[in-house]
Amino acid sequence: MNQKKVVKKLVLKKRIRNFLSRLLLTIIIFLTGLILVKNNPATKNKIIKNVYEKSIKFTKIQKLYQKYFGNILSIDKIIKEEAPVFNEKLTYSKKSAYKDGVALTVPKKYMVPILESGIVVYVGEKEEYGNTVIVEQTNGVDVFYANINATNIKLYDYVKKGDLLGEVKTDKLYLVFQKDGKYLNYKEYI
Repeated sequence: MNQKKVVKKLVLKKRIRNFLSRLLLTIIIFLTGLILVKNNPATKNKIIKNVYEKSIKFTKIQKLYQKYFGNILSIDKIIKEEAPVFNEKLTYSKKSAYKDGVALTVPKKYMVPILESGIVVYVGEKEEYGNTVIVEQTNGVDVFYANINATNIKLYDYVKKGDLLGEVKTDKLYLVFQKDGKYLNYKEYI
């Protein structure tokens, strides 16, 4: 009995030490980056160009981080599978090509489900689409959900597959799929 308690304490200490080491390393890298930006205008301009003029791909950052540091917490070993709160599926009565994506005919006041988990990277108006929310999915595909009221969604929110994004404004939902700046065929995703 005592031996089990000792082993549990050792495992807990190891996990805490591992977490603190990763946190410290992340802070050191972040501070080094800040010092480089402060002391080198060329580096600052390069970062500004890549951050403000190009789209930051959070999935690439996540893969890089996991490659070199692993997961932030070893919670993935404890929790094998997420249990979604909602598990809604996309339903529509008609689909037709529209601009760079697809226009789906849905019921009025239809609540739009998230197709895949990801991070909200844009909330606002898009010309010819209306109110739009762009979600960068964990697979690297950006999905534009357009013509919706998404009052509870904020920039950089993490959304899960099956969760409800918002309500359509009319009976049309516009979806656009994009990866690395190239528009993808919607038929592969809906």
